[in-house]
Amino acid sequence: MHHPTMTAMAYDEGLADRIRELLEAEPGLTEKKMFGGLAFLVGGHLAISASGQGGALVRVDPAESARIVDTSSAEVAIMRGRPMTGWLRVADADLGTKRQLTKWVQLGVAYARSLPPKG
Repeated sequence: MHHPTMTAMAYDEGLADRIRELLEAEPGLTEKKMFGGLAFLVGGHLAISASGQGGALVRVDPAESARIVDTSSAEVAIMRGRPMTGWLRVADADLGTKRQLTKWVQLGVAYARSLPPKG
């Protein structure tokens, strides 16, 4: 049996800490390891995740997804070979400043807040 502390974390813990800092005042915030990353959920809905593939995975309104991809450097996330509308992948290079990261965190939180709370 392998010991969990010996496993190298796939996601960027520094990025996770920065996301956590921006979200700490959000009511109903929870964290959950999923998709090989660390996901931040608001009201039970995933808002943004420090991705196991690097960068961030951001959940946005599917109706806004194409427009956001067209006007930013984000790409539609591909999971198991299928594009996932409403899930965007943002590269580390586009999360370098607090302003850049805040924009994506706010987009993810706004969409999570628009959904009926789970639980």
